[in-house]
Amino acid sequence: MPLVDPVTMSSSIVKSAAAQAAAPQSQAKEKETPAAPALQPVQIKPTPAAQAARHGFPALLAAIFAVRFPALVDDPVSAMLTTLPAVAAIQLAYALVCLPAVGSSSAKPSRKLRPGEKKKSGDGGPNLPVTILVSLLLTTFITPALYVAFVCFGAPAYTYVSHTMLACANLAVLTLFPLFYVHGVDGAAWSAVFSAGAPWDETYGGYIGGFVGAWLGAVPIPLDWDREWQKWPVTIVAGMYGGYLLGRVLGGTVLWGKGGR
Repeated sequence: MPLVDPVTMSSSIVKSAAAQAAAPQSQAKEKETPAAPALQPVQIKPTPAAQAARHGFPALLAAIFAVRFPALVDDPVSAMLTTLPAVAAIQLAYALVCLPAVGSSSAKPSRKLRPGEKKKSGDGGPNLPVTILVSLLLTTFITPALYVAFVCFGAPAYTYVSHTMLACANLAVLTLFPLFYVHGVDGAAWSAVFSAGAPWDETYGGYIGGFVGAWLGAVPIPLDWDREWQKWPVTIVAGMYGGYLLGRVLGGTVLWGKGGR
């Protein structure tokens, strides 16, 4: 029978006991660590004003674009420059009346409480003036980045600079300002948005529709039709407005809550 060192045996027993004691603790810690909540679709405020405005604002945008379209064909720079403040005001009113600001209780994804855990009281809600200012600044700062993206996709690099920049500004105000208002600078939320992994809602649907519409709007420009409305960037602006309105309506109705991961 082989000899067993009592010191070695006692050390092994102590290590085994310590490992068994640590196992339940590690399992308990894993259970206590909550999983990161998934990005939830943005819900329109349940107030009567918000429910009415969610339908009224798209109709107002469509009416403004229809009225200004002849001016857009005649002088794109002047038309986009004079229309942009009105569009920005409509989008700002839409955000204030209809959308939950980043940091509000309705904008945060809900998490199931653990047994014995109490729901924490809110911190008083978001600071709306700061949220609006930051959203407007981010929308302004991202416009040059959109200009670079337009050039990479074939826009004139050194000519029609004002045309392209104003088209990008319109696109940013339409599609990105509402997203900045509801998501702020949340990296996880923007990662889902840019990777097409966000759930559909009005803000995400408008974003997808606006960018896809602008891309499709470039198709008629090189065609040999010799039409005045084919000049840069009339059809792109028409596509972004039409796509934004269609995506926003679909995202808030039949596609709401679909997708996401």
